[in-house]
Amino acid sequence: MSGADGTKVGSVQYQAVDGAYFEKRGLRRYAGAWSLWALGVGAVISGDFFGWNFGLSAGGFGGLLIATGIIALMYLFIAYSIAEMSPALPHTGGAYSFARTAMGPWGGFVTGLAETIEYVLTPAVIVVAIGTYAGHAINDLFGLDVPAPVWWLLFYAVFVGVNVMGARAAFRLAVVITFLALGILAVFWIGAIPLFDWDMALNIAPEEGASRFLPFGWIGVAYALPFAIWFYLAIEEVPLAAEESREPKRDMPKALRWGILTLIAASVLTLFLNAGIAPGAAVVGESEEPIFLAFRTIFGSGVGASVLSLLAVVGLAASFHTIIYAYGRRIYALSRAGYFPRWLSLTHSKTKTPHAALVTGAAIGYAVALLIEFGGDWFGDVPVVAVLLNMAVFGAVIAYVMQMIAFVRLRSRFPKMERPYVSPFGKAGAAAAGVIAFVTLIFLFVNADYRMGVYGCAVWFAAGLAWFAAVGRKRLVRSPEEEFALTVRGELND
Repeated sequence: MSGADGTKVGSVQYQAVDGAYFEKRGLRRYAGAWSLWALGVGAVISGDFFGWNFGLSAGGFGGLLIATGIIALMYLFIAYSIAEMSPALPHTGGAYSFARTAMGPWGGFVTGLAETIEYVLTPAVIVVAIGTYAGHAINDLFGLDVPAPVWWLLFYAVFVGVNVMGARAAFRLAVVITFLALGILAVFWIGAIPLFDWDMALNIAPEEGASRFLPFGWIGVAYALPFAIWFYLAIEEVPLAAEESREPKRDMPKALRWGILTLIAASVLTLFLNAGIAPGAAVVGESEEPIFLAFRTIFGSGVGASVLSLLAVVGLAASFHTIIYAYGRRIYALSRAGYFPRWLSLTHSKTKTPHAALVTGAAIGYAVALLIEFGGDWFGDVPVVAVLLNMAVFGAVIAYVMQMIAFVRLRSRFPKMERPYVSPFGKAGAAAAGVIAFVTLIFLFVNADYRMGVYGCAVWFAAGLAWFAAVGRKRLVRSPEEEFALTVRGELND
């Protein structure tokens, strides 16, 4: 059964569906507070293993340190704002649900589309790093030279498979590998502390008139902002587990608050201790495996360092696994509501996982990684992982701006909405986070080294908006997110 159900909101039209529609798109509840914490921290923890370090080449140690402080403040405000919104709107839609309720269908779609770009591309960034770490370690230990795209395909197949197996398996694995990743980082931090040397952190040659602390001047801070985001990007995915959480109103705020504090502590330790030991910031800033450099400095260049480098893949896998979960639920929620093609929201008959969304997101991410890896001169002589990173940040900062606008509007328009948790930073904190995210979006287009990839994301984003304007807006369905928004906003007219 389908067809118009009589409800219109502005330019969008809802279609009727029968009960079987949602039966084929059901989820199961499993996650508790620790599972949600692991989902948030695990999604981000790979940022301590790679990616952030390109900010050293962009801004020097001082530039990246200042950028990290700014971005840490932004994420603190974002995490607490989401901690308020997520238990008040406990739906799998997460950010899309917040924006849909606050700004209508178009606001919800813009937010959801931007976050889809972020979550589909972030695993592609991580799997490229996995290929680098695993490839070098296996080559050192066994003399085997496995092409990077083979590693990428293998890890996509394994972790998409785990996510399809069910929420219980996905969350249990997230907890285990998140703790393992933090343990590996702890080994690095403890080993690096006695070796820290300011001369190593400040060994990037300054431009004329600049200092060793800010070798590229204050513009270096702006260039470093996207890379500082990598220390925290994807903590905001926690609300996507709302319909699989046992007590979302209680556990969501706890997981978000604990998660962001964990990540801030980790980012400070990693920045100082990876840049501040030999070979120093100049070399670390250009490496695709900065933790491997640190392990070689701490333990020597023998078998031990290679084994630890192989173990570092666990940290990368933690984020790879949890963000695969995130894009699966993001695509699922938007397609269940009709914003994306509805078949993408089908769930497995036995495991109740969105298998169609999981496989589709993996195929897109893998294809983009291949395009940049073998794209010739399109992307210039820069690491593929750095190009992908900036592309993922493009989607993320748009989603952040929209979510912070949604927070302010929800506070203003629906002051009596039940809020099991209230952010102590209020509208001022959300506004500050939105401004920082918007400024970062502007600077993504300033750095010519990564501009082509960002342009590609902008085209993808525009194509998505065009599709919704032409097709998607006429095919919406009253999913839980839509029903809540229609009721709260008083938009029902049928």
